[in-house]
Amino acid sequence: MSRTLASTPREDGFRAPGEFEPKAGCWLIWPERPDTWRLGAKPAQKLFARVASAIAQSEPVTVIASRRQWQNARTVLPDAVRVVEMSTNDSWLRDCGPNFVVNDRGDVRGVDWTFNAYGGFDGGLYHPWDRDDLVARKVLEIERMDRYRAPIIAEGGGLQCDGEGTLITTEQCLLNKNRNGHLGKPEVERQLSDYLGLETVIWLPRGFAFDETDGHIDDVCCFVRPGVVALSWTDDRNDPQYEIVREAEDILLSSRDARGRRLSVHRIPHPLPIEMTAEESEGLDHVEHTWSRPAGNRIAASYINYYPGNSVVVVPEFGGELDRQAKAALAALFPNHEIVGIPNSREILLGGGNVACITLPVYAGRRNTTRSE
Repeated sequence: MSRTLASTPREDGFRAPGEFEPKAGCWLIWPERPDTWRLGAKPAQKLFARVASAIAQSEPVTVIASRRQWQNARTVLPDAVRVVEMSTNDSWLRDCGPNFVVNDRGDVRGVDWTFNAYGGFDGGLYHPWDRDDLVARKVLEIERMDRYRAPIIAEGGGLQCDGEGTLITTEQCLLNKNRNGHLGKPEVERQLSDYLGLETVIWLPRGFAFDETDGHIDDVCCFVRPGVVALSWTDDRNDPQYEIVREAEDILLSSRDARGRRLSVHRIPHPLPIEMTAEESEGLDHVEHTWSRPAGNRIAASYINYYPGNSVVVVPEFGGELDRQAKAALAALFPNHEIVGIPNSREILLGGGNVACITLPVYAGRRNTTRSE
């Protein structure tokens, strides 16, 4: 049974885990929307299947598919992947799905943020988004987990937690006038703390240039473990992210986490933004109220947008030497994991995100009697 609770996770002794913590499974949504995914989403479907298959080596995977696409998804995906029928608007499950929270007794619940497709009618990416706003509740029903319905607009890709009470996020996203700008920073921080069990919020002013989600953190940096952050990086002064990553590093190095630690920051190289070709743009349907992706449209690329499973780290690849460098850097940070690259991740990036954006980790409840106060 899944109940909707009137309390908050903080009141009930729950916290947001770090992305590196043990997982009970992972969910994705099978892509099909032709104004987001070119050529009827067939190229993207191949990439989603690769991602699902790679993660299935590490933990159970569930893929959501529409009534129209269920049979196709079931045929394409390996037998080990569960396929469930559900109606959605698009395929960004990290953002419309729940944020799971855990306690030290081994219980897991879900936080259901209000979702408005990255800004509603003020810069949002698509309309309608009503089915996506129901996805978190539906996932929690299937997982038989209790639900908290949070009163602010947020997406999982905009939130990066260390599992010990620290969050890194961006003002550009959460304080945007198309999200929660009317509430003010202190109130947004209070709500985040209540629903994620936080003590410290580290605010970066902005995310990457050309990020159509209004500056999600999941392209910029992430916690590898408590006190340790991987930061997307470039030394190319012509890279539009050059000043952004330096600003982020300065803030991270001058911050302390909820335990009072200074952060150790590891630089991971990133490629230049990709540009959509005329052929790629022509493969899209052009629909009113959907984000325009013309030829020449630039999209931020980042290896930070990876998925860390129990035994694998699934990393986007864009072709070239930087793929090798980024995977080597991540292998050093995750010595007990297999680093699995997803070739031609450009296909996912053309839709506006990458590996982390399309995956929703379900955390494993576990008893913890060793956490220091």
